[in-house]
Amino acid sequence: MRPVSGVVLLSVLAGCATAPAAPDRALDSPFSLERDLAGSTVARGEFRSITGVRRGFTATLTGTQEGDVFTLDEEFVYDDGERDRKTWRLTRTGPGRYLGSREDVIGEARGFQDGNFFRLEYNVRLPSKNGSGRIVRFRDVLYLEPGGVGNDATVGWRGLRVGSVKLKIERAGS
Repeated sequence: MRPVSGVVLLSVLAGCATAPAAPDRALDSPFSLERDLAGSTVARGEFRSITGVRRGFTATLTGTQEGDVFTLDEEFVYDDGERDRKTWRLTRTGPGRYLGSREDVIGEARGFQDGNFFRLEYNVRLPSKNGSGRIVRFRDVLYLEPGGVGNDATVGWRGLRVGSVKLKIERAGS
């Protein structure tokens, strides 16, 4: 058996932590943060790790716009009963460009329009039993799909893809 070259190995590893590709089921109209997440929406999704862990959740979302800042309040209820609350603050810095913050985000999140898709990239410190936590990289892609908004994300750690999140967001009461 021939040894794998370092370049090939690095290419494979880098590919593991890349952002999600544009989904085939997306509509041919652009996602708009301020329009498509404004008001009350409900998301149903699941986190999956490479170790086989699957964790479902439902989130109630409330989006509001004030000047250049879009705020998205997220109230999570996980299938195991745990609850969590997070608040995004995304500031428009130019056409299709945003900088954002959330309680668990390390540094700034960067959001940008990519054709019909909106991409959001950020680092999060996940809690751990010993208290130190682990920093992982999220790369989200949001898009319009029949009946609502889709959100696919990859989760990376040290350049390796370690998980994914997939959810569908619909208008509350739909």
